[in-house]
Amino acid sequence: MDRLTLERHQVWIYLAAIAGGLVLGNAQPSLAPRFEALLWPILAALLYTTFVQVPLLHTRDAFRDRRFVFAILVGNFVLIPLVAWLALKWLPDDPALHLGVLLVLLVPCTDWFITFTQLGQGNTARAIAVTPLNLVVQLLMLPIYLWLMLPAADFGAALRMEEMLPAALALIGVPLVAAALTERWVEARPERAVLRTRLGWWPVPLLAVVVLLIAGAQVGTVRDAGPMLLKVLPVFVGFLLVAALIARLLTRVLRLPMDAGRTLAFSLGTRNSFVVLPFALALPTGWETTVVVIVFQSLVELFGMVFYLWWLPRRLFNEASAATIERSSL
Repeated sequence: MDRLTLERHQVWIYLAAIAGGLVLGNAQPSLAPRFEALLWPILAALLYTTFVQVPLLHTRDAFRDRRFVFAILVGNFVLIPLVAWLALKWLPDDPALHLGVLLVLLVPCTDWFITFTQLGQGNTARAIAVTPLNLVVQLLMLPIYLWLMLPAADFGAALRMEEMLPAALALIGVPLVAAALTERWVEARPERAVLRTRLGWWPVPLLAVVVLLIAGAQVGTVRDAGPMLLKVLPVFVGFLLVAALIARLLTRVLRLPMDAGRTLAFSLGTRNSFVVLPFALALPTGWETTVVVIVFQSLVELFGMVFYLWWLPRRLFNEASAATIERSSL
């Protein structure tokens, strides 16, 4: 089995991991503290192996295609945040639910976005080039978005600097710096590139372990959140549809090639769930639902990507239909 096949079937791996975690958590509730203790180092390893795949030292490469970069930035950091804010209007007035939705929808994906771009006939080179830019901008903009979109009381109660900052430094800062140092070491000698290739196999199994541990440690929260997840499901499905339509609009307005349009759609539709997990896991008691919402969105998204792989190249960004649209606009 090659790596692309593993990533193509990852949704079933995660579902099995969640089911296993729920079974273990129900059968042995005493395991919950051990699951929580294991979660942090495994999550750090997951983020490191993910960041290693991002060309962190080549952020400037993204700006070679200015129209595409403009579409990425406007789509991911202007239009999608507006969609996320409007989505809250359709949800129950639950602060933990709202925070979970915002955390996961405000950050564009930096890992399986590239895989799905490749599978969906997008432009993989463009996807790789914009990934470090997406990562840097989302980390800078996320606190600003949350401050603007959350009520002041919820923002202050949930996002305590004394708890958020250590989590961000330990679980995002350290893996990010380690990945950059690894990239510099690998690029010093061509034969070292095999290390990056080998590390590329690890995000899927590590994320499976992460969701197993979360399900096992928070089995009660998952069980109680069932009715609420049914209410947020239409929002996550609707987000996927709207994100793709925004990408199609930007592609037409900016006259991007169809492969670039598909890449844009995958960027707008996929979110960076496990990069925000450290923030969610560091939230105070009473906000556990936020973690469940983030994991749930990842599952909805992965099923949505199966639809994207059919819909984008064959319908929404089909070369023949694009030519028809262009002729009709003349």
